[in-house]
Amino acid sequence: MATRGSLKYYLLTILILVLGNVFVWQFIFQLDNRLKVVFFDVGEGDSIFIQTPFLHQILIDGGPTSQVIDKLGKQMPFWDKTLDVVMLTHPDYDHLRGLLDVLENYKVKLIVYNGAQSDSKTWQKWLAQIEKENARVVLGKKGTMILAGDVKMAILYPFEHLALQTSNNNQNSLVAKLSFGAIHFLFTGDADKTAEEAMLLSQQDLKSQVLKVSHHGSASATSAEFLNAVLPLIAVISVGKDNSYHHPHQQVLNNLAQLGITVLRTDQRGDIKILSDGKSLIY
Repeated sequence: MATRGSLKYYLLTILILVLGNVFVWQFIFQLDNRLKVVFFDVGEGDSIFIQTPFLHQILIDGGPTSQVIDKLGKQMPFWDKTLDVVMLTHPDYDHLRGLLDVLENYKVKLIVYNGAQSDSKTWQKWLAQIEKENARVVLGKKGTMILAGDVKMAILYPFEHLALQTSNNNQNSLVAKLSFGAIHFLFTGDADKTAEEAMLLSQQDLKSQVLKVSHHGSASATSAEFLNAVLPLIAVISVGKDNSYHHPHQQVLNNLAQLGITVLRTDQRGDIKILSDGKSLIY
């Protein structure tokens, strides 16, 4: 006859096995061979989450608040507190601030930024947290490549890393092209027309089905010439509702409309999720 203690042990064992099976099957179902890219609605700022078919996780920028933590919690399993890559395109507050909370709440394996410096208190906190995180740090520039299974991310700009320089933040934003099969995403941070012209002159292959419109749709970027080189099917604008900058600028919207590009805006749609099997896009 089983004792009360042995019965509790038996029931606990069954519970552990059941929960283990739930986690295993949830993991299997997540492996659906699709790339997932989510443009978080963080107001007037940028934050982009990428999950590869084999569950490599990349975060580009963190937005202007701690809101990114809740956003990540909705995209990642509750037990998963590790990010493979965190990329900061440039030190502006609306891209950097949320990453302070990310470094406090997640283990980050690799941190990529352009090396440019800032005098802001937020930047000093970022440097302190990088040191505390003890992650591998790469100063990104053209030619830097991040490989994650069948997905690769190539940095196209700037042409040299900016270690110890205090430079034009927007002009020197990291620009990265994500490739999965025949599908490409171009992430531009806040890169301006000077950066666009430099990339055009370098004759790099900019063609991408999805373009993250630079600087929240500011008139300082997204020239007609640049769009003709990228030829996106979809343009995503990360922008705050009723923002004081009047982003996106009408000229940018006109440039996109003239090429028949589908425009998706976070101020109108909230978080924007795009899936791909390497051949097509679902959004």
